[in-house]
Amino acid sequence: MSVPLRPPALLTAPLLVLALLLTGCASSGSTAPVGAPGQGAAGPESDAASVLRSSPSAEEEPPSPAEIPGLGPSTLAEIPEDARQAFVVTGEDEDANRSSAVLYSREDPAEGWVAVAGPWDAHNGMEGWTDHHVAGDLRSPKGVYSLTDAGGRLPDPGALLPYDEHPRFAVDGEGFYGEPLEGSFDYVVAINYNRTEGVTPLDRTRPLGLERGGGIWIHVDHGGPTQGCVSIPEERMEELLRTLDPELNPVIVMADEETLGR
Repeated sequence: MSVPLRPPALLTAPLLVLALLLTGCASSGSTAPVGAPGQGAAGPESDAASVLRSSPSAEEEPPSPAEIPGLGPSTLAEIPEDARQAFVVTGEDEDANRSSAVLYSREDPAEGWVAVAGPWDAHNGMEGWTDHHVAGDLRSPKGVYSLTDAGGRLPDPGALLPYDEHPRFAVDGEGFYGEPLEGSFDYVVAINYNRTEGVTPLDRTRPLGLERGGGIWIHVDHGGPTQGCVSIPEERMEELLRTLDPELNPVIVMADEETLGR
């Protein structure tokens, strides 16, 4: 590489050349830290500020996948990883028989849960909720249970779960407040508490024993508390049956509000 000739003034002034070599680039840059005395802080248009804005470490963390409102870490941990639908039934308190139901979906686990239906008014057991359901206690069992089978007295409304239409779902009589029970089992979804999966809700096999109760269903609301089931209005039952998808491994998450928040 050729070296350009110096101007004549520099050739005749060796002391000036030496001074320039000693000062280097101090006039156009500095090794002093940003914000040191005499330098000032990096402003919005400064090079230092631009570096901070573009640095990955300065970017905000991406939001966490949405969780289901009202569910604490213990309850969330009970939901299977492969579950993509969760029907959450939240009781007013442990001894109450009124509750609220919301259906959540998470087609993409990275994006978390999204409410897709509800909230709907619901009823649960006459005496509320329990951690240890036994036959005749009139309480709904707390917990997370899979939903695999459906049925009813009426024809299949377009259920995605296997559906058993059968006249044995017919019921009569009165509820706890004198309300008629007729039509309560026109549509049902079996809650897999103390039952065998993959069979009609009418099946009476009880793996935990008869003393632990069974026949816990989601069914049509009759305007009052149940003996341990969860009930929602008829049009909501039809919607639920057309939405619960066995390919998405649906579950029900059910308990009083305080328990679910743990």
